[in-house]
Amino acid sequence: MHGPEIHQGLAADAGQPFRAGQPLGPEPPHPPPAGAIWLVSGIGEGPRLARALLARGWRLRVSVVGEAAGRAYDRHPALELQVGALAGSEAIAAALVAARRHGGGFRWVVDGSHPFAERISADLLAACRHLDQPLLRLQRPPVPVPIQAEAASTTLLESTGAGSSLSRGSMGLPRRQVLGSLADLAGLDLGGKRLLLAIGARRLGEALAHSPAKGHFARILPNPAALALARAAGLEDGQLACLHPAGAATPTPGAIERALCRRWGIDAVLCRQSGGITETLWSELCVDLGLELLLLRQPRGGDHQPGLEFPALLEALGYPALLPKDWGSQASDGRPQGARLRS
Repeated sequence: MHGPEIHQGLAADAGQPFRAGQPLGPEPPHPPPAGAIWLVSGIGEGPRLARALLARGWRLRVSVVGEAAGRAYDRHPALELQVGALAGSEAIAAALVAARRHGGGFRWVVDGSHPFAERISADLLAACRHLDQPLLRLQRPPVPVPIQAEAASTTLLESTGAGSSLSRGSMGLPRRQVLGSLADLAGLDLGGKRLLLAIGARRLGEALAHSPAKGHFARILPNPAALALARAAGLEDGQLACLHPAGAATPTPGAIERALCRRWGIDAVLCRQSGGITETLWSELCVDLGLELLLLRQPRGGDHQPGLEFPALLEALGYPALLPKDWGSQASDGRPQGARLRS
């Protein structure tokens, strides 16, 4: 993807590198109103956060990577949807500067991206620091250990790279293990087991290179890029399920994942320790089906924007009526900018 596509308004110069003093090009036809929020997110907590902010009276620009993520957001006259990659910190800085010049700027930038999207978070942090732009990050709450699993194992194991084995607790219930990296798969006792990989398509090749499991299967997003990566990793069509994240589009959350585990005879599941709906679903599903659960630990970046969980983030963002009186001016026509998704 070569740059964002705006379905309402325009992120001015979003695809151009930013340099101090460099002209920013033509003015956008629909600049963001002063006091708006720029939310960079996906389909996890993003739609819920957008609804809450719109209900408080905020005007939003929401940036998502693809059309599928965009469809998770309700249409609203005060929501502008931007679809496409953000193209790095310099492009983000250019968009922020252009918004300030043409519409008063964004009151807040909110990083609601996936916890494993390290590059996006780093780019947002660099651009916002450079411009003294207020930035907040949404942090998903940790997923509690199910009661049954807690009774079956005294602690959550953490791989040290020295090798360890997966086993079942004294009550016959599954164990959970947190892996520091995919390389830790090599030290696990997965011989003869069938492993379901729910870690996204980009790292499938790395996972298969380290996994000693007998059989491998993967749930990937339904797009050509993900399918190409899965096939390049050595997985065939019968080993793949192309669907949206767990529970995202089904009336019964986890029904498809449950059916896949049974059809493929899965013994263990590897997913990311990302918090939120998806990790919760896999955690509960593994307990229900008696499957071993492997969690790939969240990245622990050194230069990291502190995160706030949902209630604390809403409190920090507040209401647009409480903005400082000298924070820019309204858009030229003074009206909310409408949003529309491409049909």
